[in-house]
Amino acid sequence: MVQGRKRPEPHEIIMEAHSPAADSPFSRYQVFVIGLLAFLQFTIILDFMILSPLGAILMHDLSIPAAHFGLAVSVYAFSAGASGLASAGFADRFDRKKLLLFFYTGFILGTFLCGIAPNYPFLIFARIVTGLFGGVIGSIVMTIVADLFPLAKRGRVMGVVQTAFAASQILGIPLGLYLSNLWGWHAPFIMISAVGLVAGIGIVFYLRPIDAHLKLHPDPNPFRHLFQTVSKGHYIQAFAATTLLVTGGFMLMPFSSAFSVQNLGIPFAKLPVVYMITGVFAIIAGPLAGRLSDKLGKYPLFLGGTFLTMIVVIIYTHLGITPLWLVVVVNVILFIGISTRMIPSQALMSAVPVQRDRGAFMSVNAAIQQFAGGIAAGVAGLVVTQNPDGKLGRYDILGYMVVGAMAITAFLMYFINRGIIRRGVKGV
Repeated sequence: MVQGRKRPEPHEIIMEAHSPAADSPFSRYQVFVIGLLAFLQFTIILDFMILSPLGAILMHDLSIPAAHFGLAVSVYAFSAGASGLASAGFADRFDRKKLLLFFYTGFILGTFLCGIAPNYPFLIFARIVTGLFGGVIGSIVMTIVADLFPLAKRGRVMGVVQTAFAASQILGIPLGLYLSNLWGWHAPFIMISAVGLVAGIGIVFYLRPIDAHLKLHPDPNPFRHLFQTVSKGHYIQAFAATTLLVTGGFMLMPFSSAFSVQNLGIPFAKLPVVYMITGVFAIIAGPLAGRLSDKLGKYPLFLGGTFLTMIVVIIYTHLGITPLWLVVVVNVILFIGISTRMIPSQALMSAVPVQRDRGAFMSVNAAIQQFAGGIAAGVAGLVVTQNPDGKLGRYDILGYMVVGAMAITAFLMYFINRGIIRRGVKGV
């Protein structure tokens, strides 16, 4: 799939070819950048995740039917995906710092609008604004990581940045719910916009310009640049892998809480315990998986994590009434498997595009993630049924579909990894 592809010019891989050892220490500025990017991811993910736990309060206060509340959740993903595609052609024409500041400012504004929304239509408008800006930030973060850190150390960076998901689960959501109980559902959004403002100040005064890619003369025509990005064979291969990677990860999520309560017999009041313990282990597993991916190799660790996750998914989706401690153990192992898949795969994906295409590639890739997540949730809804006794049916079939998607993803990632090695990139 990659034999006939033209080799990149030397200046396009020079940052990768002279990469330092994987275990060499980060500079103080690099530590600051990693912390800043992880915090940005934390605020973005928390903003996306906080709406679902607030559903009961929102539907009551704004008189929102259940079906309409689903729109409030999904409209963010669709606007984020559209924004990612629309901005892809422009992503390599500006200093990454300026681009990050622009979109993060819009995200803070959108979140603040959610915090003052007086009714349902205004909330929908606010979620669209938040998605248009917030949905692009993840791709900019990944692009900055690829620009500033060589592939040999990129797993460690991804390991820290990706822990934002777990941190939002065990820190942000409980705090958000606590504030909403004190001052209403607006309070969590005001909190996110306030702490986001602090992060924005950090971007303005402490993040240095990131503009080395501009010296490579990216295509000045944004539409042509976008078309060239989505038409390159090895990029298309990576986009296909991303689609299946997200599909395999998202299919089980929409019904995980219902499955735990109805099928596994876990009381609803005990679910926070499961999420909290799982989140703590995920925070530990993320950086460890990143370090191992740099030492053992990205693809070998991804493959090991894939096999582990496949086994646990089969076990999990076939469980009946299960003790709480065993559910916690299974969830912890499952999240460890997911971490050892996602972190090395993200590091590998960051090495696919040459430097002058990174912004466009990451934007398209992020848009695909948003759309694939929505499709995965929709497919899961078509597969899973609810029995008269309240238990979910055909969840085992969903598990088999997830395992199939993971197997195909591992196959595609093999060729992606081989293509990166043939380019002479160090640190794979």
